[in-house]
Amino acid sequence: MKAAYYGGDREIRVGECKIQAPGSGEVRIEVAYCGVCGTDLHIYMGHMDGRIDMPQVIGHEMSGKIVEMGTDVTGWAIGDSVVVRPLDACGQCAACNAGNGHVCQKLNFIGIDSPGAFQGSWTVPAYTLHRLPDDMPMDLAALVEPMAVACHDVRLGEVVSGEKAVVIGGGPIGLLNALVARHAGAEVRVAEVNEYRLQMARSLGLETVNPRKEDFVAHVEAWTEGGGADVVFEVSGSQAGAEVMTKLAKVRGRIVVVAIFAEPPKIDLFQFFWRELKMCGVRVYEPEDYDRAIELTASGELPLEKLITERLSLDELPDAFARLEAGTDAVKILIDTQGE
Repeated sequence: MKAAYYGGDREIRVGECKIQAPGSGEVRIEVAYCGVCGTDLHIYMGHMDGRIDMPQVIGHEMSGKIVEMGTDVTGWAIGDSVVVRPLDACGQCAACNAGNGHVCQKLNFIGIDSPGAFQGSWTVPAYTLHRLPDDMPMDLAALVEPMAVACHDVRLGEVVSGEKAVVIGGGPIGLLNALVARHAGAEVRVAEVNEYRLQMARSLGLETVNPRKEDFVAHVEAWTEGGGADVVFEVSGSQAGAEVMTKLAKVRGRIVVVAIFAEPPKIDLFQFFWRELKMCGVRVYEPEDYDRAIELTASGELPLEKLITERLSLDELPDAFARLEAGTDAVKILIDTQGE
């Protein structure tokens, strides 16, 4: 079996997988697929080196089957199809004691702070598992983790049927936010400057706007008849997105900040005062979001398969990172950890 190790400074080395026998309360998973996500790209670009014990396997958007169980594991069996909710909370900090373990102050994000899923075999705590339907394809199941992000975002954004929602950024998470918001009954506009991603959004049946080619604020004002959007999701992580988001929301509208910003952005706080806006930061997910993501993925009601633009082997992962950094025509690249 193989594994891909991040060694800093855009180095990804593919080598032998170090198979770890499961201890008490742990299971070993044969990983089927692992998706390359925006956080992985931030790691590759060196933005998160302070959290990585290099060389380290990263990755967390995965699917697989249980192949070995440690002691004190109940409710699971060899061969069960699973995904991992990669959050290992301390259970003792103020956030955990308040019931917010997903944003634990000492959170071990498995795949960042500890070894991840770009490997053929992965050993994790059994309490991180979520069961998959037996008939769910493993490649589609690798979208459950980013789907859970979108379910969390839309839930905390309090989106309801009939509202108008703007999604700034048409990458994988932006498109999933748009699809989940639309499924909740909202009318959605996706703003993106990359033509490939715009085409992808339109192929998903989403309405789009390219801020480089038309006045974004005027577009939203016309669409909302001057009222502004009920909710704005900032998913681009760009200064332009941070600047414009406050101009798009209606009076007492909601702004949901989803993206990771490499540098602190400038934000027009006057608009928060003037329009009495609310801003919510969203980070990762809670168990109910994973359950909802599995339900939606299994339902077939969302065109998720279109988001998978490539399936590559672990040996091709270094090239995948380089292409994603360069802005290549791809949305979601999946790595087949068992393939050659």
